Amino acid sequence: MDTMQHVKRLAEFMGHPFSLEEERQGVVQEIINLCSFQNLSNLEVNKSGAYRVHIASQTGQTPLLVNNSAFFRRGEVGDSKNHLTVEMLEHLDKITEEKLGSFGLKL
Repeated sequence: MDTMQHVKRLAEFMGHPFSLEEERQGVVQEIINLCSFQNLSNLEVNKSGAYRVHIASQTGQTPLLVNNSAFFRRGEVGDSKNHLTVEMLEHLDKITEEKLGSFGLKL
């Protein structure tokens, strides 16, 4: 599998292809490295279950601990109804049917 080619195709699909300069500077490879299982599994948020951020305030920086559930869903079937409105779910179903219906996928 050519991961670099897939990342470049994904960027093109999203309307933001990499420039030749970005490719020469190793931006694509850096994205691959940052998204690797090894890197993601070593992030503080995945080890401790929380992520510390600093919010700028009038008195300086205020630390805030954000639970990793703010970044990750449980991945349970049907859990989307707990995060999206009925209208959002219907819109996603419509788009999915339009884009993938010809492949015979069942929703």
